[in-house]
Amino acid sequence: MKTTRLIGNWRSLGWIGMIALASTTWSCKKFLTVEPVDRLTGNNFYQSVADVENNVANMYSMFFDKLNEGWIIGGIGEVRSGEVFASPGANSYASRRVVEVLGRNDLLSAMDPSQPWEWYHYERVTNWTRYYQIIQTANILIDKLNEGIPGVSDTDKRRYLAEATFLRCFSYFWMVRLYGDVVYYTEPYQAEALPRHPMVDVLNKCLEDLRPHKDGMPWTYDDPALKGARASRGSIIALLMHMNMWNAGFDRNNRERYYQEAAALGTELIQSGAFRLYPLTEDGWATVMKGRSDESLFEFYRSINYQDENAALSPFGDHFLRWPYKFPRYNNQIAHCYYIDTYMAKLYPAGVADKRAEFWFDDMLSNSGQFTAVKFGFNVFASGNEDRNPDNTFMIFRYADAILLHAEALAGLSRDNEAIASLNLIRARAEATPYTGGGGQELRDFIFWERCRELFGEGHRYFDLVRTQRIMNPAFARNPLNSDQYNRRAWTWPIDQSARNNNPQITLNEYWLSR
Repeated sequence: MKTTRLIGNWRSLGWIGMIALASTTWSCKKFLTVEPVDRLTGNNFYQSVADVENNVANMYSMFFDKLNEGWIIGGIGEVRSGEVFASPGANSYASRRVVEVLGRNDLLSAMDPSQPWEWYHYERVTNWTRYYQIIQTANILIDKLNEGIPGVSDTDKRRYLAEATFLRCFSYFWMVRLYGDVVYYTEPYQAEALPRHPMVDVLNKCLEDLRPHKDGMPWTYDDPALKGARASRGSIIALLMHMNMWNAGFDRNNRERYYQEAAALGTELIQSGAFRLYPLTEDGWATVMKGRSDESLFEFYRSINYQDENAALSPFGDHFLRWPYKFPRYNNQIAHCYYIDTYMAKLYPAGVADKRAEFWFDDMLSNSGQFTAVKFGFNVFASGNEDRNPDNTFMIFRYADAILLHAEALAGLSRDNEAIASLNLIRARAEATPYTGGGGQELRDFIFWERCRELFGEGHRYFDLVRTQRIMNPAFARNPLNSDQYNRRAWTWPIDQSARNNNPQITLNEYWLSR
């Protein structure tokens, strides 16, 4: 019999819902994984560069924990607009139908433990505790770096400050897209209970916080182990662009300012020459999806070579691959899910040249489990009866994404010729017909669809629908929200009741309380 005590400094953050003190016993097997107290608090911990490195690595790991809780990228960023269906006859068909429930925006049913899809555990999305653990860890690290840590040079200090600030701002950005308004703080030991802040204000604070760190970071890293997997100048620019473009959708009186900053950042990124678009060949695209490539701006690198523990559900491609792209053969004869043919035909119209349609998909218009998103199937290393997905990284920001945000911002500023030039960089890589249409709304809509085509399955589509308000337009979403639902933020997720523990100032998302 062994006793383990979990002691944390989260007493000051009871309003987040953390347990300040708990004890438990276990016998014969591990019952609870306990984070070291000093890793969270910083007390007597930061004594060397190695301590800082270990703590930064832990923050990345904590964030990936949230992506690894289930089919998260698909559930939050792709299927809520209604174009995805479970494939009749697929493995665990009744459970896979959760994609259709998500597509109707029925999140409460998707989280219902009495349903056959309960093992998707979408209730975990509603719990923001892990994000606030990352934020407080970043706050403490920033505080300790400013105090001074033995062995940390001025150069290293600037880099670590930038990296910790990036992780803090990235966590806020991610939460804003999930919950709308969130609690915002940057103190290392926040004692006062705080209410939720308006999301536009939160992102404006993050923009102000992160901008000064951009120029002090390397564009990328020569060390292949760090490229894309650690924050860089490219990562910071991508996050700054995304935060500006989100606010442009909700703070319309100031949208020109957001567009101007996003456009300038995109120009800076493109002119740097630090990143490139890989050719759409088997080797080229496999390199992109494997990770650590010159196209990656920020990713959570995962590799079968390192025995990385991905949940079976967590990769997006898990639901849209079949044998021979996914093993074992006996229960993967068809893909679990498919995109409806009307949507795919809208993405890749017949008669319009686009290599992605043939290169990234098999049976694209089948309306069945024969549909295959080969885009995610180029790194297959399993064989026989191994239950494995292809060996891909979790891509968050990619160079192509930033180029298209650049085009969108330019189009928003009516700089149509420049927008078309950026747009056609992506079209050219895809060996697609160049855009030769008009400017204005026609161009802005085409850029939106180009993001859907290029970033298929990478977790951007639903958030693009929300921030551009196209989620209310049936021309862009199969199950659109009405204006009342949008204004009441039906596009958010519910917030778990535990957020109110010890903090009566927290209000939950009203739309989901009235379902």
